[in-house]
Amino acid sequence: MEYHIKDISLKEEGKKRIEWAEKDMPVLRSIRERFSKEKPLKGVKISACLHVTTETANLVITLKEGGAQVYLTASNPLSTQDYVASALVAYYGVPVFAIKGEDTQTYYQHLREVIKREPDIVIDDGADLISTLHKEYSDIAQRVLGGMEETTTGVIRLKAMAKEGVLKFPIIAVNDAYTKHMFDNRYGTGQSTIDAIMRATNKLIAGSNFVVAGYGWCGKGIAQRARGMGATVIVTEVDPIKALEAKMDGFIVMPMIEAAKMGDFFVTVTGNTSVIREEHFQVMKDGAIISNAGHFNVEIDIPALERLSVGKREVRSFVEEYQLADGRRIYLLAQGRLVNLASAEGHPASVMDMSFANQALCAEYILKNHHKLQKDVYRVPESIDRQIAHLKLKSMGVEIDSLTSEQVKYLSSWEAGT
Repeated sequence: MEYHIKDISLKEEGKKRIEWAEKDMPVLRSIRERFSKEKPLKGVKISACLHVTTETANLVITLKEGGAQVYLTASNPLSTQDYVASALVAYYGVPVFAIKGEDTQTYYQHLREVIKREPDIVIDDGADLISTLHKEYSDIAQRVLGGMEETTTGVIRLKAMAKEGVLKFPIIAVNDAYTKHMFDNRYGTGQSTIDAIMRATNKLIAGSNFVVAGYGWCGKGIAQRARGMGATVIVTEVDPIKALEAKMDGFIVMPMIEAAKMGDFFVTVTGNTSVIREEHFQVMKDGAIISNAGHFNVEIDIPALERLSVGKREVRSFVEEYQLADGRRIYLLAQGRLVNLASAEGHPASVMDMSFANQALCAEYILKNHHKLQKDVYRVPESIDRQIAHLKLKSMGVEIDSLTSEQVKYLSSWEAGT
């Protein structure tokens, strides 16, 4: 296939949306300007598995300006913006393999399409591309110079591969950059998840009991935004340090079995499986709304909900009503998939500006340094992280201080005391 998208006629809408997002991505724009002149990625083939959104389109365009040939597929069956896929094919010559709502078989076929292009560098979001590459195309994997991973779930999977000694090329954990996880995960996921729940349900959040499962960076962002909307926020955790932090941040902390009895809204954001399961469904209120903002649709035990239900229907777009035997109804949003991308538009462009600036600069870094790297998972180099932070501050018109020579000397010595 040259490409596989829903409808090429959506291209004009996609182009306008891509241009709209680009206005809020000044860091990536500055990198694109340099890439356009220097062509640091000339002749490089990049296969990317990312949410096909307006922000991703601007990353892809930047990589192309740097001289790369980019092949793009979706990292989630429900996250593709079909008009973006259309515009990338029609106006930017990018082979895209992504259709919103594609079934699992099509999703994996699309992954295989970009793998077959024999990439030099891979970009992943959730590690499905990299795991498929290793399982089914080990000969191609042997020739990959390196890759980048966008999200927490993917980093966990790739570290497990490295630990087992099966990872065939170095990975830069873009997710772990400060300019990514502190902003993308907290502010991006926080805002876009609340936006998605509101779009899908049109329910009032103020005055509700809002349960957040997991208090990592994403959970912190969702909890903060839900509290800002007037909800009573309950946090569930398995990590005592994170649970203590949530308590000290002013949230109610309790086990899920207790929170399940109280919650009006539920959001899972742990990266783990079966976080909301049968014993929780059995005690939920009539009308409870459950959703997931973690990468995969395993955090909510949907098969268990199916077993408990005597009826199921779609009552709104991305809202499925499950009727239990005792008459209670539980509402599942976006089939348990990433709610912020399925029923809304994902993170704001100004947040993804930093995430994708990391991706672009790390692609350049891998090309220059892959021969020095082991088959392991690495953090984004601090120099790249700081460069992006400086560029973002500059774009916001914010200036900061610099260390004096005296301060530099003081911080690097041990002799000075009280």
